[in-house]
Amino acid sequence: MTALTKYARLEATALWRATPQEQRREVIVSIGDATLVIIDNNDKPLAHWSLAAVERANPGIRPAIFHPDGDPGETLELPEAEAEMTDAIETLRKAIEKSRPRPGRLRWIGMAASVLVVAWIAAFWLPGAMQDHTLKVVPKVKRSAIGLALLKRIERVSGAVCSDTAGRAALGLLATRLQAGPIAVLPNMTQDSLHVPGDLILLDRSVIEDFEEPDITAGYIVTEQARRDATDPLRDLLQVVGLRENFRLLTTGDVAPEALDLYAEHLMTTPPAAADTGRQITRFERAALRSTPYAYARDITGETTLELIEGDPMNGKLTEPLMSDANWLRLQTICGG
Repeated sequence: MTALTKYARLEATALWRATPQEQRREVIVSIGDATLVIIDNNDKPLAHWSLAAVERANPGIRPAIFHPDGDPGETLELPEAEAEMTDAIETLRKAIEKSRPRPGRLRWIGMAASVLVVAWIAAFWLPGAMQDHTLKVVPKVKRSAIGLALLKRIERVSGAVCSDTAGRAALGLLATRLQAGPIAVLPNMTQDSLHVPGDLILLDRSVIEDFEEPDITAGYIVTEQARRDATDPLRDLLQVVGLRENFRLLTTGDVAPEALDLYAEHLMTTPPAAADTGRQITRFERAALRSTPYAYARDITGETTLELIEGDPMNGKLTEPLMSDANWLRLQTICGG
């Protein structure tokens, strides 16, 4: 996105708070890769907001107050002196909004024509071909929106995303170290880990709290990355919700709420497919991460994870610690202890 490149080096000071009960604190805000990055004065990451999900609480009023979509309790206030950053965020929000599909007369004509064409070729064109086409045209912004919508539905069962400020900062450092996208920790998921469209990885608190070293937590993250490498998470969704929703997404840019509910239930009740061991080892090697601790965490005997143990890419090599002991302890209390 041209506008994103234009503002890539822009920074500003602002007042941020994670919850309404906390005091506002001075932070530094910068625009990252499709995210708003919030750090403290010691360069410690505090939060990453997806630009696709940033809302303004007081349109047209200065100082400007922003918050993540669906979480008005976490706020970022930009003073009038930081008008350039305020304008940049508004410009990017408008650019993202413009990229989203909007119904209109021409769109309805096109949709009607699409219905006729699809009806004619339905007998000859396999559902997989339609999926391939859909996956090519759905933008990253829409994928992120679908992932966030699924997260909201999973929270109904698992509880709200863990939001301890220090823990989230430590999680952000781990995500950066592993070159992962956004990661959320939930207090009571039915699965150890999941991934959804928009490069969002979900972890159950147990994969952090039940172990003594961060290598195992990191192992769950890179395993989800390996699963994502094997198959597009949006394709997984379309295969579950069916051809009708595939067609809806292709023609309107949306997925029905009922279909999202169905897929969220599927994720929570169906054991994830086993990750390809070769892809896992590749991901462990790319992250300079030992696979042996994760392998024994999954199977204490090592019998079912022998390939990960024997193929450990860091076997016999010195590796840098993933994170400091202090940050690991902060991460372990992300859900409140």
